[in-house]
Amino acid sequence: MQAKLKVEKSYMDTKRVVVTGMGVVSSLGSDVDTFWNNLIHGVCGIEYVEAFKDMPVTFAGKVKDFDPERFGMDKPFIRKQDNFTLYAMASAWQAMQQAGLVAEGENANINPYRLGVYVGSGIGGFEVQYRETQKMIEDPSGKWISPLFIATMISNIAAGHIAIKHHAEGPCLDIVTACATSSHCIGEAFRAIRHGYADAIIAGGSEHVSIPLGIAGFYNAKALTRSTDPKYASLPFNANRQGFVMGDGAAVLVLESLDHAIERGATIYGEMVGYGNTCDAFHATAPRPDGSTQAQSIKDALTEAGFDPSKDNLYINAHGTGTHLNDIAETIACKVALGDYAYKAHISSTKSMTGHMFGAAGAAEAVATVMALKEGICPPTINLDAPDPECDLDYTPNVAVKTDLTLGLSNSFGFGGHNACVAFRPYKG
Repeated sequence: MQAKLKVEKSYMDTKRVVVTGMGVVSSLGSDVDTFWNNLIHGVCGIEYVEAFKDMPVTFAGKVKDFDPERFGMDKPFIRKQDNFTLYAMASAWQAMQQAGLVAEGENANINPYRLGVYVGSGIGGFEVQYRETQKMIEDPSGKWISPLFIATMISNIAAGHIAIKHHAEGPCLDIVTACATSSHCIGEAFRAIRHGYADAIIAGGSEHVSIPLGIAGFYNAKALTRSTDPKYASLPFNANRQGFVMGDGAAVLVLESLDHAIERGATIYGEMVGYGNTCDAFHATAPRPDGSTQAQSIKDALTEAGFDPSKDNLYINAHGTGTHLNDIAETIACKVALGDYAYKAHISSTKSMTGHMFGAAGAAEAVATVMALKEGICPPTINLDAPDPECDLDYTPNVAVKTDLTLGLSNSFGFGGHNACVAFRPYKG
């Protein structure tokens, strides 16, 4: 019988990694300030959608009043792209403007070969794929299929266009791990910078899945809520929860080595300090019920972050989808990872306000986590009026809580058993 090898984790802590820019497109606003202000005031971005009027679910967290031209895109480009690419481009533009990074021209302050893009999408150009498939069904000859179909549908194209726009000639990856996509993009970007493969990486995710086909697919899989009230539909950790609510949008963080950020005089919004990445290896859609593998991703992020339960005041932005199995499994995972400290941690699910943004969720929630640390405010889990007895931690019900936080985690657990946890601290020189 072969003996099991004992594997010890080791980290090459060669570089500190900081956040120098952020951007968001969401149902709560298409800039970080609006998004954050709505989160802390408990605003719900989920609304009735006329296009869904004949469907079993008639609402979603749709992006509102979005004008791509505000974010450096021209009309010919806009006309050719799926919304997931436009949302990604807008978020990256915001983040790069805030970071002040320039890779080309006389004002360049980063080597283009040292600037990367890790922006993913769980599904990619869903609307384009749906539209072109309809054409193919109507005329099987295929003569009406757009020559741009493939180049607008593939999930890596958003990252490619961001790289083109910002002259990022370093590593460019599109990680696809369903609901954990953008957390994995952020985590892997963190590792690439920490170990010297890039000086800065534009990292995050984008998704546009709230279309009729998406509604039908997730509803028939019994994943979506059966609620009829948009404002009381996304109910993480609530005993009345019936499933998640679909949401669209994108979010991007500019991660940068501390040395490079200091050298160019950048404003620093927070420091990324840990990352955990595991797989349930259990079921295609259901989470591992004992929370063990999810807990390991949390433990790994905490270990790398130097978590000290006697000193740290911890915030966790939960995956918190509002499905029965996920919320219980995540509660168990937090207890396994944190022990008794789990009852002291501040936890909330911002999906109660945005809906589930799929491949963009982790990045949007990472932005919320960085802002929570920066501002010392835990955003609430709204509509938490009937707590599930099996979800018995402090989920910051209904009203934001002001407190001096020292460490923040953001959890993402995706179909296929993909788990990610990213950790941040307030930046202290």
